[in-house]
Amino acid sequence: MRSLLCVCCGLGQSITGHILLAKITEALSTDGAELFGSCLDSSMNRPSFWLGNETLRVPLALFALNRRRLCERLRQNKDVQKNSVVLLQGGEETQRYCTDTGIVFRQESYFHWTFGVTEAGCFGAVDVDTGRSMLFVPQLPESYAVWMGKIHPPEFFKKKYAVDEAHYVTEISSVLASKKPAVLLTLRGVNTDSGNISKEASFEGISQFNVNNKILHPEIAECRVIKTDMELEVLRYTNKISSEAHKEVMKAVKPGMKEYEMESLFQHYCYTRGGMRHTSYTCICGSGENSSVLHYGHAGAPNDRTIEDGDLCLFDMGGEYYCYGSDITCTFPASGKFTADQRAVYEAVLKSSRAVMKAVKPGVAWPDMHRLADRVHLEELTRIGILKGNVDDMVKVHLGAVFMPHGLGHLLGIDVHDVGGYPEGVERIDQPGLRSLRTARSLEQGMVLTIEPGIYFIDHLLDQALRDPAQSCFINSDVLRRFRGFGGVRIEDDIAVTATGMELLTCVPRTVEEIEAFMAEGQGSAKSFDCLSSQKQ
Repeated sequence: MRSLLCVCCGLGQSITGHILLAKITEALSTDGAELFGSCLDSSMNRPSFWLGNETLRVPLALFALNRRRLCERLRQNKDVQKNSVVLLQGGEETQRYCTDTGIVFRQESYFHWTFGVTEAGCFGAVDVDTGRSMLFVPQLPESYAVWMGKIHPPEFFKKKYAVDEAHYVTEISSVLASKKPAVLLTLRGVNTDSGNISKEASFEGISQFNVNNKILHPEIAECRVIKTDMELEVLRYTNKISSEAHKEVMKAVKPGMKEYEMESLFQHYCYTRGGMRHTSYTCICGSGENSSVLHYGHAGAPNDRTIEDGDLCLFDMGGEYYCYGSDITCTFPASGKFTADQRAVYEAVLKSSRAVMKAVKPGVAWPDMHRLADRVHLEELTRIGILKGNVDDMVKVHLGAVFMPHGLGHLLGIDVHDVGGYPEGVERIDQPGLRSLRTARSLEQGMVLTIEPGIYFIDHLLDQALRDPAQSCFINSDVLRRFRGFGGVRIEDDIAVTATGMELLTCVPRTVEEIEAFMAEGQGSAKSFDCLSSQKQ
């Protein structure tokens, strides 16, 4: 069993036992009790989520603390009335189109952040003044006991999720009415990554209540931006398991294998060793020219190419545990040895990655980190000979976006592209490359982000640049021709912003020497890799 104090590569900062116990005691308002779906933490006598074996045990105190943080933030909002109640609706089971084939359920993210509930069809409420929590669960038909398993009463879920009250969903109107709330704060707002609107809680009888759907969304999103110590431990775990899975893939890959075999191996390792039923997103396993397809792996290109000798493999995959994600990209040669051109481009990207890591600290503007990566890329592409001329002049015509059209990175948490990237007052920068940034905020301690610079040779963008006199004057066409069909390189790590810098959560071979040595010794052996660079900066 892994305790909550396990750390990626053993190099993170642990919370000592007595401090963690104090946090849990302070955060939880209900007594621990035996759980039937999760497990009771015997050392602390508190409810927790645990999948057994070597998986991480996550105390439900994590969500009690989240609720408390949300209430504290709402009480500081002058627009929140006394006797307000937060009301959230969880996710619902879905089927495959018109069939009765169910799709594996994954909880709605805001609801999970607040309650940690894994079941579908639930509602949750929190009294803002007192912090008292209420969970509403479906009243299941008798047939459920035949087809799906034992039917549990509300008291079971009260103990399982360490809430103050539990009732059936059918009782939600009467229970809330008995509380006489001045207003129900419901969730409605736009996700700035997808453009989709969050689902607002609704139930029969809600019309009798005063409802406000404007206040909650920005406040709860902002809470999710800054991770607690307990959340960071879960993210360290997802990174540890996902890093180990990437290393298994790196050891196994050989020319002649299919890209989807690598996807399968990654998922198998994450599930068997880490209890990760879900990945954070669709696995991207691009080899050869596919490594320049930013979101490869979709239904039209399902990781189905045969990996060839001489290919670069760009594998972007991350496991998810208890809804907390990871997002890691490794790029390496299928043969285990970089060619001269592959090494040159790879080391250019690695240089920009490390430059950003060195610069990250609270107060730094994320767009400036993107600009830093762009500049390093342009300098290195000039050194390689693909570009020529003055780098400052290249920056003025946004030449960096030709080779890195995506943003440098994004917030990470319960969603792989986590919420809070563009709160009110933070505007998107409408310039090539920068407009693709999923956040333009200044960094704060407790934020978790990806750092994922890349250099890609995408024909469509290269052809556009060659037709543009303002950009083509910097391009050495003869050298560029050699890189047509090269694909791309991306190096993606997950980091947590600390008081003085950052903590690297990801633990995989990164330098050319590390990768080549690991792949050479890893073929047919259980070669380990010590991630000494994971120390906090």
